[in-house]
Amino acid sequence: MGEHDAVEPRVLIPGSAAEIGGEFVNYIGLEFVELTGEKVVATWQAGPHLHQPHGIVHGGAHCSVVETLASMGATVWLGDSGRVVGVNNNTDFYRAISEGGFTSTATPLHQGRSQQVWVVETIIDDTGKLASRGQVRLQNLTP
Repeated sequence: MGEHDAVEPRVLIPGSAAEIGGEFVNYIGLEFVELTGEKVVATWQAGPHLHQPHGIVHGGAHCSVVETLASMGATVWLGDSGRVVGVNNNTDFYRAISEGGFTSTATPLHQGRSQQVWVVETIIDDTGKLASRGQVRLQNLTP
């Protein structure tokens, strides 16, 4: 058993990105529903502030949500043992959306001594269809 196997994931208080994630995450407009070392759920809204020139949500916004949720979950899981940094983000886009809500959910595929891998799926609230799916590999930086 690893040092994290027997530890219950810490639950942080859900809330706005301004309270949890800083200015960039606040700009995206994430609202955290659940934030633990085993699952992160956040909602956000498509709109002109996230559009690329063709009037749809920019792929970089999806990548940013993927990176943010994975990093936050990985950080909670690692706890006071160190910090994490993303070293790879691969995000696929399935549906173009201009307006409306999304729910993004991150779960770990691997949580090891030196690295973690998280998958993040973003669902379109109105249809329940997959808008994007990303995977992030994170390095655990421990002293």
